Amino acid sequence: MSSAPPRSPAPRAPRMKKDESFLGKLGGTLARKKKARAVSDLQEEGKSAINAPMSPASADVQPEDTQLEENEERTMIDPASREDPKFKELVKVLLDWINDVLVEDRIIVKQLEEDLYDGQVLQKLLEKLANRKLNVAEVTQSEIGQKQKLQTVLEAVFDLLRPHGWALRWSVDSIHGKNLVAILHLLVALATHFRAPIRLPEHVSVQVVVVRKREGLLHSSHVSEELTSTTEQMMGRFERDAFDTLFDHAPDKLNVVKKSLITFVNKQLNKLNLEVTELETQFADGVYLVLLMGLLEDYFVPLHNFYLTPESFDQKVHNVSFAFELMLDGGLRKPKARPEDVVNLDLKSTLRVLYNLFTKYKDVE
Repeated sequence: MSSAPPRSPAPRAPRMKKDESFLGKLGGTLARKKKARAVSDLQEEGKSAINAPMSPASADVQPEDTQLEENEERTMIDPASREDPKFKELVKVLLDWINDVLVEDRIIVKQLEEDLYDGQVLQKLLEKLANRKLNVAEVTQSEIGQKQKLQTVLEAVFDLLRPHGWALRWSVDSIHGKNLVAILHLLVALATHFRAPIRLPEHVSVQVVVVRKREGLLHSSHVSEELTSTTEQMMGRFERDAFDTLFDHAPDKLNVVKKSLITFVNKQLNKLNLEVTELETQFADGVYLVLLMGLLEDYFVPLHNFYLTPESFDQKVHNVSFAFELMLDGGLRKPKARPEDVVNLDLKSTLRVLYNLFTKYKDVE
């Protein structure tokens, strides 16, 4: 989108696209047009710099012909990185997550850098996630007002993340300047902190082009920026266990473990004429986990306590969470995995849960 009208909940159902709302029709102010031209000009400057990444820009470029001030530095993602499938997946997962969180507000985010830079959506997102109201103006048209709102929102984020040792790799200026790398760092931190029911792709990195004007000429360099590491590192669970070692160094032994666990669970599930052949998928909805706990502890699980045929992600998470509660009631330690990890078909998480059961119940007939 070439301009960024203010985001605001649509006044009536059915859900409206923000561009169709009353506030959306008020967009296109001179300030926004100027910002759009600046971003467009910077992209052109960046493309020229990318074509000669280690050389100054053409000598006939005059300072007044560009939007960069002397010694000013700006960054942009290398176009090749934008086409990386893992990068695209990260952007899509975060977009879908934001829209799911804000669905009741009838806010539709289509493009992260265009829709989040003024603080409006970030305010609503943080208020939903943290279940608190921020003392900021609802709608701000001026750049000063937008930055003041962003300052308030980011200070609230800082207060939440600071005790957990997060490196804050964003600022008011970078978010308002539509720096996508900074916006992604912020969203990954929020999704991780609030344990969003999503699966972020691991080891996502991008090449960032840094463009600086010196003596009227544009100079560029490339740096690699890591956006995500592993799920466990991002969740702060750094301790490694036997399954980390199996996955990293002994895939042949991993297959032996999988076969042993399949034999173990089928010994019980066969009593209900059920059978598991794929650990990766058949425990993801939580039904077999709940039934398995009932069989191992020798009790009947009332059907109204879980979804026998879950359809939505939330219903599956409910089932796995309920199975975890049954495990705690049975004297087992709280599983290291999250219910969302199991639902998202994370094999390592599923194996950890099943192996936990195996160590206690392997001799149960």
